[in-house]
Amino acid sequence: MGFLKKFTRQELSWMMYDWANSAHSVIVVTILPIFFDSVAECTADSVSSMSTWGYATSIAMAIVALSAPFLGVFGDIRGMRKKLFAAFMLLGVVSVAGLALTPGMDFTSSTGAAGRVAMIVLVLYILSTIGFDASCIYYDAFLTDVTTPERMDSVSTMGYGLGYIGGSTIPLVIFLVMNAVGVPMLTCLAVIFAITAVWWLVFSLPLLKNCRQTSGKPYEKGDVGRNLRGVFATMREIWHNKPMLVYIVAYFFYIDGVHTIISMATSYGTNLGLDSAGMLLALLLVQVLGLPFCLLYMKLAARFGARRMVGVGICVYMFICVFGFFMDSLWQFWTLAVLCATSQGGIQALSRSMFGRLIPDRDRSGEFFGFFDIFGKFSSILGPTLVGAVSAMAASRMLADQGLTAATASAEQIDAINAAAGPYGILSVILVILVGAVLYFFVLPRTLKGKNIDI
Repeated sequence: MGFLKKFTRQELSWMMYDWANSAHSVIVVTILPIFFDSVAECTADSVSSMSTWGYATSIAMAIVALSAPFLGVFGDIRGMRKKLFAAFMLLGVVSVAGLALTPGMDFTSSTGAAGRVAMIVLVLYILSTIGFDASCIYYDAFLTDVTTPERMDSVSTMGYGLGYIGGSTIPLVIFLVMNAVGVPMLTCLAVIFAITAVWWLVFSLPLLKNCRQTSGKPYEKGDVGRNLRGVFATMREIWHNKPMLVYIVAYFFYIDGVHTIISMATSYGTNLGLDSAGMLLALLLVQVLGLPFCLLYMKLAARFGARRMVGVGICVYMFICVFGFFMDSLWQFWTLAVLCATSQGGIQALSRSMFGRLIPDRDRSGEFFGFFDIFGKFSSILGPTLVGAVSAMAASRMLADQGLTAATASAEQIDAINAAAGPYGILSVILVILVGAVLYFFVLPRTLKGKNIDI
């Protein structure tokens, strides 16, 4: 990997956490919903599996989002950032290790047993998501410690790229190979969840060993109380910093499309009755294409600017929502996967580095990234909740139109109704992306006029 030679040891060690946690992103976020759907089919209320998954995702994101600014404050105490990062990373690792036990549990003997297993899966999923997202608050804050403002775009984007080619790809390939050689699906799931936990832990070690917190202030008596009160002062500071305020609100809306498509893709495809193996191969394609497209975004951002390239990504995701509404076959899911691969990593990486350059005081980078995270996570609440609510309403309406209820409808009728209702949930996401697009394309440029800010 000659293209990595220009990066320092600290930068490379920081990037390795993208390599580490991407295993969670692809295995837990995309494969676990397929397993949960199988468990949910054995419960008393199998009609609402997609909406239940959306609500669980929203609960996890709400917990992180509400605590993010306060978590960021503690990370700005000199020496605390790495300790807090390690604590939440371990919470995620242990939760995923727990998920490795769930495929071996009996969920087919009765609806009660299935309900208990479904609840265990949801709780562990929520805990793993909290660990993942909270650790990323401190990981993102380390960006200002390990590199310079001029190198942030390339370092941030390369991190996402390495995540795609490593953590996102290799565990998924292992899973697909086990499945292809005839290993039972439940055994495949148990093994791959265990591998994901070990992968996440092992490749987090370079950051723990080599990255140093250079920003922040040494702890003094009373700092915790002062810093917590300072959160509200930072809120006022962001409110009066118009470029940062408009950017972060625009980010709140447009990143919703990215997070929602990532978290709901396989659940949506399953509801449409698409082949699980085919969907997973399509997701593997996303990971394989992720690195070259991240490198392309990095080069284009160096030439045209990060702001323009994020704009390209916003337009791509608006098209993805419309395309997803009409999707009803596996080849269309593959097309959707390629479209996601073109911009998924680039838009997230450049959004992160753009915000890093907007921070006025790097000693408070954890606090500012905490607010950045709260907007990103609340967008992850809005999208899945919107998809779940619209899908559930559409399904209820379709049941009523046919004179049916969830209790009286046959399994075949429920499957057909889920498949027909799901596209309306996906299409609803475009509404929030459009709000973000208006702010990003038309309002943000006005706030930047006369400002010496290079984003």
